[in-house]
Amino acid sequence: MDFYTANGLKRPVRLNETTRRFAYESLNHKYGIDTRKNDCVVLDDVENIENMTALERYDEAIAKIASEAPIRICEDERISGAATLGAAIRHVVPAKINGNYICGSISHLTVDFEGVLKYGIDGIRKKAEEALEKYTGTEREAFAKSCINCLDSFEVWHERYLEALKGKSEYAANYRNLQRVPMRPATNFYEAVQSIWFTFAFLRLCGNWPGIGRIDVLLGDYLENDMKSGKLTLDEAREILAHFFIKGCEWICGGNYGSGDAQHYQNIVLCGIDENCNEVTNDVTYLVLDVLEELGISDFPTSVRLNRNTDEKLLERVAEVMRYGGGMLAVYDEETIIESMVNYGYPLDEARNFANDGCWEVQVPGTTDFGYFPFDALSILQKKTLKSYDGTAEFGDFESLYKQYIHDLKDKIKQMCQPYVDAFNTPGASAEPWHSPCTVVSLFERGCIEKGLPYLDGGPKYRVRSPHIGGFADTVNSLFAIKKVVYDEKKLTLSEFLQILKNNWDGEEPLRLYMLNHYSYYGSDSDEVDMLAVSLMEDFADCCAEFDGKCDYNFPAGVSTFGRQIEWAPGRLAAPHGRKSGEVLAGNCSPTPGTDLNGATGIIRSYCKCKLKRMVTGAALDVKLIPSNVMGEDGLQALVALMRGFVNLGGCFMQLDVVDSALLKEAQEHPENYSTLSVRVSGWNARFVTLNKEWQDMIISQNEGK
Repeated sequence: MDFYTANGLKRPVRLNETTRRFAYESLNHKYGIDTRKNDCVVLDDVENIENMTALERYDEAIAKIASEAPIRICEDERISGAATLGAAIRHVVPAKINGNYICGSISHLTVDFEGVLKYGIDGIRKKAEEALEKYTGTEREAFAKSCINCLDSFEVWHERYLEALKGKSEYAANYRNLQRVPMRPATNFYEAVQSIWFTFAFLRLCGNWPGIGRIDVLLGDYLENDMKSGKLTLDEAREILAHFFIKGCEWICGGNYGSGDAQHYQNIVLCGIDENCNEVTNDVTYLVLDVLEELGISDFPTSVRLNRNTDEKLLERVAEVMRYGGGMLAVYDEETIIESMVNYGYPLDEARNFANDGCWEVQVPGTTDFGYFPFDALSILQKKTLKSYDGTAEFGDFESLYKQYIHDLKDKIKQMCQPYVDAFNTPGASAEPWHSPCTVVSLFERGCIEKGLPYLDGGPKYRVRSPHIGGFADTVNSLFAIKKVVYDEKKLTLSEFLQILKNNWDGEEPLRLYMLNHYSYYGSDSDEVDMLAVSLMEDFADCCAEFDGKCDYNFPAGVSTFGRQIEWAPGRLAAPHGRKSGEVLAGNCSPTPGTDLNGATGIIRSYCKCKLKRMVTGAALDVKLIPSNVMGEDGLQALVALMRGFVNLGGCFMQLDVVDSALLKEAQEHPENYSTLSVRVSGWNARFVTLNKEWQDMIISQNEGK
C-alpha cells in the first residue's frame, strides 16, 4: 500500500495495518464510486409539493434525505456516518422535483462545531423550541418551524445509524458513542471526534461544504483529560483521529474533474493563540501532523497559525511534514491577520479565534455569512484604462495613467458593492434575490436560531462580501513595464507601444524579450516595482473601504485567483511585461511565472512589502520548492527559516508545496500508477491525476517557473 508523495520520499508507518488498508481503499475511490451510484432523493410523490413554499419543499427534501439516503458502514471504521448521495458532491441539495434539483447549497463557512460538542443536538433543539415559541405569529415563524423540522430529520438519520450498528460486535464502540453523541455533549476524545464527524457528515449529506476549523482547539481538552485519566494513549488517539481523515475521503471518485476532486472546502486550522492569548498547540496538533505525514490525505487542506513565539519543535515538525509535498500544509502569520481584523473593527477576542471559510479566506468561525467577488484587475487595465489598445488612450505621464486605472478599479468595486447598499436602503429589496433555503447550515451558525433568521438572511453576526483582486502581479508588472519603457526611458510612445501589444508582439520579438527579461518584476525583491505593488494594494483597499458602514454587509479586501487565471487567459490581451495574449499568468498574490529571479526569499520579501494588513480576508502567496532544496537537515532548517522569515516580515498566508516536475510529468503520462498523488492547486489540494490537462500543465509550468 503506497501513499505517494510528490517527491518520492518514503512515508513513515505509525498506524496499524487495518487503518492503513482502510485509508488505501478510500483514497482509491472505493467509497466515492459507491456514493455516485445514488444521486439524490425524488420529491415528486410528496403530496401537494407543487404548492409548497420553497422553505417547505426544502424541509421535505431534508426529511427524505434523512430517511432514504443509503446508510454506509465501512469495513473496520472506527467512527460512523456518511454523505452517501452523489449530487451533494456537486454542491446542491441532493433532491429533485420534476427532474430538477430543488436548490443550491452553502459553502465558504466554518460552522460552530464547538456548540455541538458543548451542548449537543439536544441543546440546539432547546434553542429552536424557544425560538418557535418566541416567533409564532410573526414572519419568522416559518424559519423557526424549519429548524425543528430539520432537527427531526437529523434525529431520524441518527436513529438509522444506531439501528444499522446495533448488535454488530465489531462496531460496538461506534454504537456506544452514537448512543450519546452528537445528541448530547461529548464527554471524551472518542465521543468528540465522532460528534464532529457525524454533524459534519449530515451537513455534507444535505449538500453543504463546511470547513472544520480549529480542530486542536475543539479536541485538545478532551484528549488531555483522557490521557490524565488513563482512558486513552496517544497511539489509540492517533488511530481514532486517522479514521476521521479517512472518512473525509468518501467523495473521491477518480476520473477527470477539471480543477480536481478535493475541492470541498473542508479546511482545518492548527495552532496559534486563543482568545486569551494562550498558545493552543497540544497533542492533537501533533497527531494531525502524524496522520497527514503518513497517509498523505489531501482532502482536509490544513493551515498552521504561526507567530514570532512559535516553538521551534512545532516549526520543525511542520517542516518535516511539508517536505513530503502535496501542499497539505499552509501557514498563516496570525499576528498580521489579528491586527488586520482588529483594525477593521473585529473585537480582539474574536480576531484571535479566526479560522477560515473552508478554503483560506479569513473569518470568525461559526458566526460569519461569507462570500467574495473575484475579478481580473489585468483585464480592467487592458480593456478599460488602455481601451483594448485601440489607440485612443492618451496619458501625458505615468501618474495620469495610474490615476485613471484606480478610477476604473473603483468603478469595478462599485459595481460589486453598491447593489448591497441600494438594497439596504430600499424596503423589501435584496441584493441577492437568488437566496436558497439553508436551514441545516443555519442550525450550526451562532445567531441564526436566536434571531429567527437563516444564514443567508441576516442570521449570523457578520455578513461579509469581500472583493478579491485577481491578476495582481501581472497588473503591477504591466504598469511598471509601461512606466519604464514609455515614460522613464522613452523608448516608445504610449501609442506605439499599445499598437505593438494590439498586434500581440507580432514582428517585435526582440522588444518582447527585452520587456520580459530586462526588468526585475514583482517577486524578485526589487523595491522599484514592489513600491508600485504597495500602492496598488493600498488603493484597492481604499476602494473597498468606501462601502463599509453603508449597509448591513462589510466589504473587506482580499487577493486571490483560485485558479481563475486559466479561465481569464483567453480573454486577456498581450501584456506589456512581455507576455502574449492567452497566456496563463500569475495566481493569487504570487509572482508571474518566471519572474521570481531571487527564489523563495525574494518572493516572500516582495509579497511582505505590500499592505497585507489591509487585506482583511487574506492574500494568498503560492511558493513552489524543488525537493532537493528541502532534503536532509539543511533542507529542513531552510524550510523553518522560510517560515520564520515569512512571520518576521509580516506575511499573511503562504501555500508552500514541494513538487518534482519530472514526477508530475510521469503521472501525466501514466495516471494509473499515481492515483493518490496530491498537489496544491490554489486554496485546495487535489489528486494530480484528477485535474484536466490544462490544470496539470499550469501546475507543472508554475513549478518550472515558465
